Amino acid sequence: MQALVLSWQRLLVDGATCPRCAETERELESACSFLQKVLAPLGIEVVLEKKELSPDVFRNEPLSSNALWINGRPLEEWIKAKVGQSPCCDVCDPENCRTLEIEGKEYETVPAELIIEAALRAVAEMLQESCTQCGPCCS
Repeated sequence: MQALVLSWQRLLVDGATCPRCAETERELESACSFLQKVLAPLGIEVVLEKKELSPDVFRNEPLSSNALWINGRPLEEWIKAKVGQSPCCDVCDPENCRTLEIEGKEYETVPAELIIEAALRAVAEMLQESCTQCGPCCS
């Protein structure tokens, strides 16, 4: 069975995170649930890894919070998005938090639709790579 690995990290302070990371977590879990259902028949397991950022790391690298990788590549690469930043809340203060911009629209929370789109692009790449190894029938 092949694995589709989604790795997400966010700031945690005493077990709490900011509202946009909390909402992204809900969107990520929804996307993973959908992906598990549609990818299981293809023999692809969805693996979700959640990582914590300490306040010290966040202060030095605020845009590393609410970051998502799919099979080792940043989400923004899969969907041709740009990383931005904007003020968030007391948990993150005084740092700005990560945003995504795609086609002129800014997202503070990463919606499930964008996660699914990026994941399906990764799956297409996985299937293409495994197919080219099997012989001329796939080329």
